[in-house]
Amino acid sequence: MSASPCFLFKNSFVQKVATDENIAALPDKVRGIYVLYVKDEKYMNAVYVGITRGKAIGVKSRLRSHLTKKKGGWTHFSFFEVWDNIPKEQVEELEGLFLNIFGKDRNSLGLNVVKANTKLNSITRKGKADWLATSQTSS
Repeated sequence: MSASPCFLFKNSFVQKVATDENIAALPDKVRGIYVLYVKDEKYMNAVYVGITRGKAIGVKSRLRSHLTKKKGGWTHFSFFEVWDNIPKEQVEELEGLFLNIFGKDRNSLGLNVVKANTKLNSITRKGKADWLATSQTSS
């Protein structure tokens, strides 16, 4: 088997119908980011973003739990497995990014509870003077 062409992600299982069979097709206790969608006539609308840490509970367990707890709120899912060498802090930062993007989206249907992401909030800038210095080369 050849290596993944992605730096962060090893495998993906994208926009699958939320059935027991599709969830069972996922490996046990894998880490990564998952997305729940509601499909309408034209679009696949992201309504929830979550992470799995993979030690005790993997994506399979999380999705099965969502099937009962968030029943009727989603129809499809995607899962993106991270490489084993990606630290949990980086996975959590990715989740925080997606929550900032989608958490208050009108499609979210209130399924995601957007928590403050301290690290992302710490880099929020109000204006040009607030930006951290970066090295720039002049031509």
